[in-house]
Amino acid sequence: MPEYNELTRYARQIPVIGEDGQKKLKDAKVFIAGAGGLGTVISTYLCLAGVGFIKVADCDHVEETDLNRQILHWEADIGKSKTDSIREKLTKMNPHINVETLSEKITMESADRMTNDCELIIDALDNYAARYLLNRIALNRRIPFFHGAVSAFSGQTTTIKPFSTPCLRCIFPDAPAEQPPPVIGTSCCFIGAIQANEVIKYICSKGELLTGRLMLWDGMRGEVDFLDIERNPSCPDCHQ
Repeated sequence: MPEYNELTRYARQIPVIGEDGQKKLKDAKVFIAGAGGLGTVISTYLCLAGVGFIKVADCDHVEETDLNRQILHWEADIGKSKTDSIREKLTKMNPHINVETLSEKITMESADRMTNDCELIIDALDNYAARYLLNRIALNRRIPFFHGAVSAFSGQTTTIKPFSTPCLRCIFPDAPAEQPPPVIGTSCCFIGAIQANEVIKYICSKGELLTGRLMLWDGMRGEVDFLDIERNPSCPDCHQ
């Protein structure tokens, strides 16, 4: 178990997940694809929860247009790589965890290497090409994939367990047109927090996951809807 002074940090959550759950978080190794609007929220809550190893990959640098929603990137970080910025904040936030960052693009050549020491993959991206790639890697390695996406006042998220739930390609057979979506920061916070919550539940074996369901957030109406989703028997990615 973690040292006493470290356990004290988690005194308000241990009654919920137990000391065994806290140890599972400490032992967990997660990969976050993206250090932007979703990635900064997800990494913040996993860091605070005590996930022991967090790896974040992003090839971009902080720009002024990021500051309305990317909560770990600040005015002084403009021009800095997002991975340097996020590592600096997370290590100060919780010195008891390990944070590794990769300032490179997620490609067919790099993705497997990036994720090979992690036990789950979290999608905090803004493009479907990389999402589909990580979806296939999660399937090949039989590890869970936590999808999230945002646009304006809306967002979506689901949890994918290889070969037992619909994969990302089952849900979205064709990628939407790629263009930087307009985003309100609160959408990132809402969806990112749900993704982090799913990861914590998965690691600690608590609650009911968003498997087989796509959660849709409509911030304009202040409503959440759930779509039941099924595997596509002819899916090119997860068909066996």
